Amino acid sequence: MRITQTLVRSGQAVAVAALPLALTAGMPGVAAAAATGINVTTSGGTVQVTTSACVTRSNGSMGNASLLSSGQANFAQGRQVTLSGTSASQSAAWSSVTSGTYTVIVVCADGSTAGTQSVTVSPVSSPTISATATASPSRGVMGGMGSTSQDYGTVTYAAGGVLVAAGVGATVWVLRRRSRPNRL
Repeated sequence: MRITQTLVRSGQAVAVAALPLALTAGMPGVAAAAATGINVTTSGGTVQVTTSACVTRSNGSMGNASLLSSGQANFAQGRQVTLSGTSASQSAAWSSVTSGTYTVIVVCADGSTAGTQSVTVSPVSSPTISATATASPSRGVMGGMGSTSQDYGTVTYAAGGVLVAAGVGATVWVLRRRSRPNRL
């Protein structure tokens, strides 16, 4: 019979979470804030809730807030945050929230529900990155072995070409000599 109690508690949480959806069918922002006692705002990927309903402290906390996504049914399944603030105003915030529709539930330290409200998080636009050009070093990159920058003249390139040609010629001469049969 313990399963029945769990289902009843879960059913009550779903009913409490669905209440603001029914209240806000006509006027989403105004009716929800007036009916629930909480105010939920979004800014990019951050969701913030404020309330003044939780006035008593228990174990140093005013209460908890939970952010439920569409597939979650009760308070414990959501992303929970402890309320902070004074007896006049309490708040909680969630960062890095992806776009979608969420339900925010606030439960005070005395066990009472301060309210619930549905909120839609819009996709966050990517920030614009601007690059500024900087002057390159006047002496080139001088980092040590293998990373120095130096301009070579025509004579250096010609000498290098002669050495490469000599190496290729010597290699061909040795390989052709080895492929001939030994003469007595």
